[in-house]
Amino acid sequence: MRYKKYFRKTSFKQKDVGDFFLGEIQSKKPKVFLEVGVFHGVTARNVCELLNYIHGSDFRYIGLDLFNESQENVNEIIPNTKFNNPLKTIYFRFIKKQDPYSLEAVKDLLKKFKNNISLLKGNSNTILKQIDMTKIDYVFLDGGHDYPTVLNDLNNCIEVINNNGTILCDDYDLSYAPGVKKAIDEFVSSNKLKCQIICNNRFAKIEKN
Repeated sequence: MRYKKYFRKTSFKQKDVGDFFLGEIQSKKPKVFLEVGVFHGVTARNVCELLNYIHGSDFRYIGLDLFNESQENVNEIIPNTKFNNPLKTIYFRFIKKQDPYSLEAVKDLLKKFKNNISLLKGNSNTILKQIDMTKIDYVFLDGGHDYPTVLNDLNNCIEVINNNGTILCDDYDLSYAPGVKKAIDEFVSSNKLKCQIICNNRFAKIEKN
């Protein structure tokens, strides 16, 4: 299955990165998938399409995001929500009449899978503590990029690893967000876990040793 952009913004600007990502998910075939950092919902839609192809309707997708541009953490990197393509700006402003980075717009993109999804609006520092991680097979971590948030997110998801699941972290070696790498390296070392740096240092795949 190939990665599609659905006329929206995605952090996977190069198509081969998106295809590589889907290949990683397909190799594990998770039934319950958690994404931290949903943004426009492009990855969410691709994951749902893939899991539906593998499992039919027998899968669950959980997505967590702030779903707005408010700066709750002054150290955080705000995703660029503006389109370079003016046609996309016109499409969302005048035809869809949606902010593509809103909960409403992401729900609309995922409406095909409305019975399989749960979208949670809020800060991962709080919301992850409320999720039963024993039910999760796979986590894609692409939320806050500052060191305390990444480390907090990883610590809150450790039960996934303990149950033989996988955490895939995006932006491992991002030059302007060194806190990501620092948090991942510390988490892996302190918990004696296996970590593979893959896709030209883009992803860190964390699993039990």
